[in-house]
Amino acid sequence: MTSKSQTPARVAAKATQPKAANLSGPTLIGVMGAPGAFSALLRLSGGRVKQVTPGTRVSAGTVIAIDADGLVLQKNGRTRRLSLPGG
Repeated sequence: MTSKSQTPARVAAKATQPKAANLSGPTLIGVMGAPGAFSALLRLSGGRVKQVTPGTRVSAGTVIAIDADGLVLQKNGRTRRLSLPGG
């Protein structure tokens, strides 16, 4: 029997994907909002989670765009797209 605060092992096994996210760098956790007004949750390499919008600066770069499928970061003139893990 599990307590109310614990997720049963069989549920956790079905709800998670081992190694779906590379935790050594920034990882997109989620995208929220409506088209034209998206924000996102970004897990930074140190483990901190930050809500970001276009224009937000983080150590990995500046968020230049967010859409329903992910976000785009720019740093030192280079851009890269982050998508949700497992997608």
